[in-house]
Amino acid sequence: MFLLYDQVVYPGHGVARISNILEQVIEGKVIKFYELSFMNQGTTILVPVHHAEQVGLRGLSSQEHITHAFSVIAQPSRKVHHHELSASSWNKRNKQYQLKLRRGGLVELSEIYRDLKSIQTQKELSFGEKALLQKIEFLITEEISLVQHRNEQTTVAKIRSLCRHSNIQQTSSL
Repeated sequence: MFLLYDQVVYPGHGVARISNILEQVIEGKVIKFYELSFMNQGTTILVPVHHAEQVGLRGLSSQEHITHAFSVIAQPSRKVHHHELSASSWNKRNKQYQLKLRRGGLVELSEIYRDLKSIQTQKELSFGEKALLQKIEFLITEEISLVQHRNEQTTVAKIRSLCRHSNIQQTSSL
């Protein structure tokens, strides 16, 4: 259970602060809710306390998880063959990406980021791929910046440089 003013991650949406814990009567039952105020979006939502785990609400990542996420981004992604870059393959990949996004783990988001950045070196990303890449970069950057007490520009520069380095390694090994 989280406490009032804890910072949490809501999968697919980012970092929020528990701004209130309230009770509401719904169909004669008293239900407790976390009121989440998102840090960079000006949005507030209610999450039933008893469903918090099911929706993937989690605390901020530890420094150990961040280090692991950086190592994932720095790893060369598997070579994607030309036939895997088609629109039908994007639909399959996107389903896998959306599952990882809903789980909301920092390492899983880092895998998506690394893979999309690798694909970007092989072809121009589609609108959907670009939008997903931007969203993932935002989610990763927001959480890491907060945990490491860095500004977001510094964090995004580090993430991009790790990815550039892995893509250079991948290209030189082909």
